[in-house]
Amino acid sequence: MALDRTQRYLPECLRLGDPSPTQRFKMISNMLRHLLALLLLLPAIQLVQAAPTTPPGCSPLLSHTFPRLQDEAPQNLCQYQGKVVLVVNTASFCGFTSQYEGLEKLYAKYKDRGLVVLGFPSNDFGQQEPGSNKEIADFCKNTYDVKFPMFAKSSVSGSNPNPLFKMLIAKTGTTPKWNFYKYLIDRNGNVVDSYGSMTKPSSSSITGEIEKLLGEKI
Repeated sequence: MALDRTQRYLPECLRLGDPSPTQRFKMISNMLRHLLALLLLLPAIQLVQAAPTTPPGCSPLLSHTFPRLQDEAPQNLCQYQGKVVLVVNTASFCGFTSQYEGLEKLYAKYKDRGLVVLGFPSNDFGQQEPGSNKEIADFCKNTYDVKFPMFAKSSVSGSNPNPLFKMLIAKTGTTPKWNFYKYLIDRNGNVVDSYGSMTKPSSSSITGEIEKLLGEKI
């Protein structure tokens, strides 16, 4: 007898009516075996999906993503690979806060040649950065017209510094002692020096090294 259109697309065991106990056992065993195999594969699939994607050629030091200060949009630091990078932990109510002006001048002077200044507000020292990200962003813009990239407030010292500062501390053997501590990174993503809070952005020790690094080929 010809099969109707619906039966034609059913598995044979279902087309023939109710399966026997033996057939039913085999069907359930096969289903369970396939389900078990799928469950065993899930962790591997999730691991691949969760693996961070680092652009080719990005140094480990810059392979981090941080929220931008003004809108908390995620920013991958790999976009600064190939530039000379000055990393600074900042605060709005510190005796060194006026260094924002020097940092902005430094950035304006050398940015077209490949320098970028990255600011990381932190409340680690003297609780001198108590505000929200929006309050910090407004302060930087309204008081010093800061245009260099700034990132959301985070810890830069102690037991849980943010991932970038954790690597900077490990590679230099020195941790920020106060606000406006500075780390200088070359075009290849290697940290080459660090500077204390007393060292102004306009000091010859910083500008001289920046000039040298800007002149080096990648």
